[in-house]
Amino acid sequence: MDFTKEKEEVAYFMRRLYEQKLTTTSGGNVSLRVGDTALITPSQLDKGRIKAEEIGVITLDGENLTPHLKISMESKMHMAIYHNRKDVKAIVHAHPVFATSFAIAGKEIKTSLAGEAWAVLGKTAFAPYALMGSQNLADNVGAAALKGNCILMENHGILCVGENLLQAFDRLEVLEAAAKMNLITQLLGNSKELPTEELKEISLLFE
Repeated sequence: MDFTKEKEEVAYFMRRLYEQKLTTTSGGNVSLRVGDTALITPSQLDKGRIKAEEIGVITLDGENLTPHLKISMESKMHMAIYHNRKDVKAIVHAHPVFATSFAIAGKEIKTSLAGEAWAVLGKTAFAPYALMGSQNLADNVGAAALKGNCILMENHGILCVGENLLQAFDRLEVLEAAAKMNLITQLLGNSKELPTEELKEISLLFE
C-alpha cells in the first residue's frame, strides 16, 4: 500500500509542532493509524525539517516495516493506546513548556475556565512516571488513555489522541493554552471556573 499522502500529513504535523514551539528539535512524536499499521515519526532527526520519506511504518504489534529507519523510541506507547482505544486514529506527543510544567508538578490543568478548552478537551488524565521508551511507560499511558483524550505524563510531557491528526494536534495546542490560562489567572488571583450547568450546555453543543 502506498502511504505517501498519509506520511506527508504525519510529517506536516510534526513540523507544525516545532513551528508552534510546542516541542524541541529532538522532542516529541506523531503517529497515524492506517488499517493494521501505523505511520510514526523517527528518532534522532530534526523535527523541524522532517519529510514524508522519513516517516516509518510499523505493525500494531510493533514490527518495523521500514528497517532502514529508526522509528520513535516511544512506539510501544503509541501501540498501547491503539490497542486500548479502537476509536483513536492519531496520536500527538510533545513537551510544551506550560502544560508539561503542570505534569511535572502533578497539578491538574483546569479545562473549565473557558468554553473552548472544555469543548475541545473535556477532562484530562494523568499517567505516572516511567522511563522513556519503556514498557512501563507504554502500560501507564495506555491505561490513562482510557480516562481521557489528553494525558499529562508525570515528569515527561503531554500526549493527545484523536480521530484524526488535526483533532489530536488541536487538543495539544488548546491544552497548552489552557495551562497558560491556569497559571495567569492564578497569578491574578481570580481563577473563576464555568458553572456545571454551563459546562453541560457546552458539552451538548459538541455531542
